[in-house]
Parts: sequence; structure tokens; C-alpha cells
Amino acid sequence: MEKREMKDLEIKEEHPVEEKKEEPEEVMPVEQPIEERVRELEAELSESKERYLRLYAEFENYKKRVQKDKEEMLKYGTEPLLQELLTVLDNLEMAVQHAEKDVSAESLLQGVELTLKEFRKILNKYGISEIEAVGKPFDPAYHHAMSQVERSDVEDKTVVEEYRKGYMFKDRTIRPSLVAVSKKTEPEKN
Repeated sequence: MEKREMKDLEIKEEHPVEEKKEEPEEVMPVEQPIEERVRELEAELSESKERYLRLYAEFENYKKRVQKDKEEMLKYGTEPLLQELLTVLDNLEMAVQHAEKDVSAESLLQGVELTLKEFRKILNKYGISEIEAVGKPFDPAYHHAMSQVERSDVEDKTVVEEYRKGYMFKDRTIRPSLVAVSKKTEPEKN
């Protein structure tokens, strides 16, 4: 009996047999006729095309809506500022009416000063501020030199006179100051 077992082992070693693991068989669907499959694919394509067209139309409408909102914002974006400037206009009109009734220059001056104060307050609220120029070093980003003045009492290239105020809008210069800039006088030779 041992000989027989040995012989079986030798045969197995010479001709190994692959052992198959038993797995559950996959159920293969019954193939559909080609015409039916084509109809299904055409229906699927048609549905995808309709979905694409709807999404494209929605996107186009969105773009139009955004463009309209942008145009409206540009058209009416300054409305709050203008509403507040109407207060300044009212104050100026009242100052003129008082000046017609009362000829006193003092009351007219007082009315104009109050109006100017109100106007500056509104501008500051919207991010507009004056550029300080006199006594500051000349900076072409904020100042526009109109003339040079020879001065020995100030540093070279210092703003000594302001002809017109400059203004900033937030961090951008919207109007540079028109200024006169100092130039060091050269010592006289004997």
C-alpha cells in the first residue's frame, strides 16, 4: 500500500493538477436584440442632450441676469451718495435765502461754513479724504508740481505752497494736489 501512495505522489508531482476553487457562477444576462439596444442608447442620448440644453439655457439666463445686475449697479451705485449730497444742496439753498433776507456777511459765512463741514463729512463717509501737502516732502503720487521756489528755511523738495487741494479715494489718488516745491538756494560766492 505504501508503494501505491508513493506512486500517486510521484504522478502528482510530475503532472500537477490545478485545483479549481468553486465560485458561484455569474448569471449572464440574456443578450438583447441589437435594434432594442440601439433604441435604448438613442433614448439615453436624447435624454442627455435635453439635460445639456436645459443646463446651457439656465447658464445663459444666469449670465444675462448677472450682466443686468452689474449694469444696474453701475447706473444706480452712486444713489446713496447723491441722496446725502442733496442735504448739502438744501443747506446751500437755505444760506442763499437767508442772505437775501439778512444782508449780514457773518450769517452768510456761518451758513457756508456749516454746509462745507456737512459736505466734508459726507465725502469722508464715502472714503474721500484730503491729501496733506504743505510741509510734506514732494511725492509725485500725491502732488503735481506747478512751480519751484528757492527757499533756504526748508529742506529741498518740500511742498511750500498748495494751489489746489488733492484728494484720495480710499487708497487711490483721484486728484493730486497742485503745489509749489522748495529748491535749496545755493550759497553766494564772494
